[in-house]
Amino acid sequence: MAWLTAEFGRDVLNRAPVLPTAEFFPGPYEGSDEDIRSMIAQLCGYLEVAPNRLTIEIEPDDGEQVMVAGLRLDHKSRSAAGHYRRENGRPVIAIDQRQAARPVALVATIAHELGHVRLLDEQRISTDRRDHEPLTDLLTVYFGLGIFTANSAFNFSQSNHGWSYSRLGYLTEQMFGYALACYAHLRGETKPSWARHLATNPRAYLKQSLRYLGQNPPGM
Repeated sequence: MAWLTAEFGRDVLNRAPVLPTAEFFPGPYEGSDEDIRSMIAQLCGYLEVAPNRLTIEIEPDDGEQVMVAGLRLDHKSRSAAGHYRRENGRPVIAIDQRQAARPVALVATIAHELGHVRLLDEQRISTDRRDHEPLTDLLTVYFGLGIFTANSAFNFSQSNHGWSYSRLGYLTEQMFGYALACYAHLRGETKPSWARHLATNPRAYLKQSLRYLGQNPPGM
Protein backbone atom coordinates (compact mmCIF):
# COMPACT_ATOMS: atom_id res chain seq x y z
CA MET A 1 0.00 0.00 0.00
CA ALA A 2 2.93 2.32 0.68
CA TRP A 3 4.27 1.50 -2.80
CA LEU A 4 0.87 2.32 -4.36
CA THR A 5 0.81 5.60 -2.44
CA ALA A 6 4.22 6.50 -3.85
CA GLU A 7 3.15 5.55 -7.39
CA PHE A 8 -0.32 7.11 -7.54
CA GLY A 9 -0.34 9.77 -4.81
CA ARG A 10 -2.68 10.33 -1.89
CA ASP A 11 -5.38 12.22 -3.83
CA VAL A 12 -6.89 8.85 -4.77
CA LEU A 13 -7.45 8.17 -1.07
CA ASN A 14 -9.41 11.40 -0.62
CA ARG A 15 -12.17 10.18 -2.94
CA ALA A 16 -15.13 8.26 -1.58
CA PRO A 17 -14.83 4.50 -2.08
CA VAL A 18 -17.01 3.07 -4.83
CA LEU A 19 -20.13 1.40 -3.39
CA PRO A 20 -22.63 -1.05 -4.92
CA THR A 21 -25.33 1.63 -5.02
CA ALA A 22 -27.25 3.57 -7.65
CA GLU A 23 -25.17 6.64 -6.81
CA PHE A 24 -22.09 4.99 -8.31
CA PHE A 25 -23.83 2.78 -10.88
CA PRO A 26 -26.92 4.64 -12.10
CA GLY A 27 -29.30 3.39 -14.76
CA PRO A 28 -30.72 -0.01 -15.67
CA TYR A 29 -28.55 -3.11 -16.03
CA GLU A 30 -29.60 -6.23 -17.95
CA GLY A 31 -26.26 -7.95 -18.50
CA SER A 32 -26.00 -7.32 -22.23
CA ASP A 33 -22.71 -6.82 -24.06
CA GLU A 34 -23.60 -3.15 -24.29
CA ASP A 35 -24.07 -3.06 -20.50
CA ILE A 36 -20.63 -4.64 -20.02
CA ARG A 37 -19.02 -2.06 -22.29
CA SER A 38 -20.82 0.72 -20.45
CA MET A 39 -19.59 -0.70 -17.14
CA ILE A 40 -16.02 -0.75 -18.44
CA ALA A 41 -16.28 2.89 -19.49
CA GLN A 42 -17.63 3.83 -16.06
CA LEU A 43 -14.90 1.97 -14.21
CA CYS A 44 -12.30 3.61 -16.44
CA GLY A 45 -13.34 6.84 -14.75
CA TYR A 46 -12.83 5.41 -11.26
CA LEU A 47 -9.42 3.97 -12.18
CA GLU A 48 -8.34 6.99 -14.25
CA VAL A 49 -7.95 5.09 -17.53
CA ALA A 50 -8.87 6.77 -20.82
CA PRO A 51 -11.46 4.46 -22.48
CA ASN A 52 -10.20 5.32 -25.96
CA ARG A 53 -6.87 3.67 -25.04
CA LEU A 54 -8.53 0.27 -24.85
CA THR A 55 -9.68 -2.48 -27.15
CA ILE A 56 -12.59 -4.33 -25.53
CA GLU A 57 -13.46 -7.96 -26.21
CA ILE A 58 -16.52 -9.76 -24.81
CA GLU A 59 -15.93 -13.51 -24.81
CA PRO A 60 -19.08 -15.65 -25.27
CA ASP A 61 -20.26 -18.05 -22.58
CA ASP A 62 -18.94 -21.53 -23.42
CA GLY A 63 -20.68 -23.16 -20.45
CA GLU A 64 -17.43 -24.79 -19.26
CA GLN A 65 -17.43 -26.19 -15.74
CA VAL A 66 -15.03 -28.50 -13.94
CA MET A 67 -16.32 -31.15 -11.50
CA VAL A 68 -14.21 -31.43 -8.38
CA ALA A 69 -13.34 -35.10 -7.95
CA GLY A 70 -15.31 -36.91 -5.25
CA LEU A 71 -17.54 -33.93 -4.43
CA ARG A 72 -20.70 -32.53 -5.92
CA LEU A 73 -18.97 -29.23 -6.42
CA ASP A 74 -18.57 -27.33 -9.66
CA HIS A 75 -15.46 -25.18 -9.53
CA LYS A 76 -15.14 -22.28 -11.94
CA SER A 77 -11.63 -21.04 -12.61
CA ARG A 78 -10.75 -17.46 -11.66
CA SER A 79 -8.60 -17.21 -14.78
CA ALA A 80 -11.65 -17.50 -17.05
CA ALA A 81 -13.21 -14.28 -15.83
CA GLY A 82 -11.13 -11.86 -17.89
CA HIS A 83 -7.66 -11.12 -19.14
CA TYR A 84 -5.36 -8.34 -20.29
CA ARG A 85 -2.88 -8.33 -23.16
CA ARG A 86 -1.25 -5.89 -25.55
CA GLU A 87 -1.97 -6.14 -29.25
CA ASN A 88 -0.92 -3.74 -32.01
CA GLY A 89 0.40 -1.33 -29.41
CA ARG A 90 -2.90 -1.15 -27.50
CA PRO A 91 -4.08 -2.73 -24.25
CA VAL A 92 -6.83 -5.30 -24.81
CA ILE A 93 -9.35 -6.06 -22.05
CA ALA A 94 -11.30 -9.30 -22.55
CA ILE A 95 -14.27 -10.10 -20.29
CA ASP A 96 -16.12 -13.42 -20.08
CA GLN A 97 -19.81 -12.85 -20.80
CA ARG A 98 -20.68 -15.25 -17.95
CA GLN A 99 -19.65 -12.55 -15.50
CA ALA A 100 -22.62 -10.44 -16.60
CA ALA A 101 -24.97 -12.58 -14.49
CA ARG A 102 -23.05 -11.51 -11.35
CA PRO A 103 -22.69 -7.71 -11.48
CA VAL A 104 -20.47 -7.49 -8.38
CA ALA A 105 -18.08 -10.08 -9.83
CA LEU A 106 -18.22 -8.27 -13.17
CA VAL A 107 -17.11 -5.03 -11.54
CA ALA A 108 -14.33 -6.90 -9.71
CA THR A 109 -13.12 -8.53 -12.93
CA ILE A 110 -13.10 -5.29 -14.90
CA ALA A 111 -11.37 -3.43 -12.06
CA HIS A 112 -8.63 -6.07 -11.96
CA GLU A 113 -8.05 -5.95 -15.72
CA LEU A 114 -7.97 -2.14 -15.71
CA GLY A 115 -5.48 -2.44 -12.87
CA HIS A 116 -3.22 -4.26 -15.33
CA VAL A 117 -3.50 -1.24 -17.62
CA ARG A 118 -2.36 1.07 -14.82
CA LEU A 119 0.51 -1.19 -13.78
CA LEU A 120 1.66 -3.04 -16.90
CA ASP A 121 0.61 -0.81 -19.76
CA GLU A 122 2.01 2.24 -17.96
CA GLN A 123 5.22 0.23 -17.35
CA ARG A 124 5.15 0.68 -13.59
CA ILE A 125 5.92 -3.04 -13.24
CA SER A 126 6.49 -5.99 -15.57
CA THR A 127 4.99 -9.47 -15.69
CA ASP A 128 8.39 -10.72 -14.48
CA ARG A 129 7.44 -9.40 -11.06
CA ARG A 130 6.36 -12.52 -9.22
CA ASP A 131 3.54 -10.87 -7.28
CA HIS A 132 2.14 -8.76 -10.10
CA GLU A 133 -1.30 -10.41 -10.00
CA PRO A 134 -1.84 -9.99 -6.22
CA LEU A 135 -0.49 -6.45 -6.53
CA THR A 136 -3.13 -5.77 -9.19
CA ASP A 137 -5.83 -6.94 -6.77
CA LEU A 138 -4.34 -4.62 -4.16
CA LEU A 139 -4.53 -1.72 -6.60
CA THR A 140 -8.32 -2.19 -6.80
CA VAL A 141 -8.47 -1.64 -3.04
CA TYR A 142 -6.29 1.46 -3.26
CA PHE A 143 -8.54 2.98 -5.93
CA GLY A 144 -11.66 2.42 -3.82
CA LEU A 145 -13.06 -0.71 -5.48
CA GLY A 146 -12.05 -3.16 -2.76
CA ILE A 147 -15.64 -3.86 -1.70
CA PHE A 148 -16.27 -5.50 -5.07
CA THR A 149 -13.04 -7.48 -5.26
CA ALA A 150 -13.30 -8.63 -1.63
CA ASN A 151 -16.94 -9.70 -1.99
CA SER A 152 -16.07 -11.67 -5.14
CA ALA A 153 -12.99 -13.44 -3.77
CA PHE A 154 -15.04 -16.49 -2.80
CA ASN A 155 -18.58 -17.44 -3.74
CA PHE A 156 -20.48 -20.55 -2.57
CA SER A 157 -23.88 -21.24 -4.07
CA GLN A 158 -26.44 -23.97 -4.75
CA SER A 159 -28.13 -24.88 -8.03
CA ASN A 160 -30.14 -27.79 -9.43
CA HIS A 161 -26.84 -29.57 -10.06
CA GLY A 162 -25.62 -29.29 -6.46
CA TRP A 163 -23.28 -26.89 -4.69
CA SER A 164 -20.71 -24.84 -6.51
CA TYR A 165 -18.00 -22.43 -5.52
CA SER A 166 -15.91 -19.97 -7.42
CA ARG A 167 -12.80 -17.99 -6.62
CA LEU A 168 -12.07 -14.67 -8.22
CA GLY A 169 -8.84 -12.78 -7.94
CA TYR A 170 -5.50 -13.59 -6.37
CA LEU A 171 -5.95 -12.41 -2.79
CA THR A 172 -7.90 -14.41 -0.21
CA GLU A 173 -10.79 -12.99 1.81
CA GLN A 174 -8.40 -12.63 4.77
CA MET A 175 -5.91 -10.70 2.64
CA PHE A 176 -8.64 -8.42 1.31
CA GLY A 177 -9.83 -7.78 4.88
CA TYR A 178 -6.34 -6.68 5.90
CA ALA A 179 -5.85 -4.65 2.71
CA LEU A 180 -9.14 -2.84 3.32
CA ALA A 181 -8.05 -2.13 6.89
CA CYS A 182 -4.81 -0.60 5.56
CA TYR A 183 -6.91 1.42 3.11
CA ALA A 184 -9.09 2.67 5.98
CA HIS A 185 -5.98 3.44 8.05
CA LEU A 186 -4.51 5.52 5.23
CA ARG A 187 -7.80 7.42 5.05
CA GLY A 188 -7.84 8.01 8.82
CA GLU A 189 -10.91 5.81 9.36
CA THR A 190 -11.29 3.61 12.43
CA LYS A 191 -14.92 2.60 11.87
CA PRO A 192 -15.55 3.01 8.12
CA SER A 193 -19.23 3.30 7.25
CA TRP A 194 -18.64 1.55 3.92
CA ALA A 195 -17.84 -1.70 5.76
CA ARG A 196 -21.58 -2.51 5.87
CA HIS A 197 -21.41 -3.27 2.15
CA LEU A 198 -18.92 -6.08 2.69
CA ALA A 199 -19.91 -9.74 2.81
CA THR A 200 -19.71 -11.47 6.21
CA ASN A 201 -16.20 -12.92 5.95
CA PRO A 202 -14.35 -9.91 4.50
CA ARG A 203 -16.15 -7.64 7.00
CA ALA A 204 -15.05 -9.83 9.91
CA TYR A 205 -11.45 -9.85 8.67
CA LEU A 206 -11.58 -6.08 8.20
CA LYS A 207 -12.70 -5.58 11.81
CA GLN A 208 -9.98 -7.89 13.14
CA SER A 209 -7.37 -6.09 11.06
CA LEU A 210 -8.55 -2.65 12.18
CA ARG A 211 -8.14 -3.72 15.79
CA TYR A 212 -4.66 -5.00 15.02
CA LEU A 213 -3.65 -1.81 13.21
CA GLY A 214 -5.01 0.25 16.08
CA GLN A 215 -2.54 -1.50 18.37
CA ASN A 216 0.27 -1.78 15.80
CA PRO A 217 0.08 1.23 13.47
CA PRO A 218 2.15 0.71 10.30
CA GLY A 219 4.52 3.33 9.00
CA MET A 220 2.70 4.15 5.76
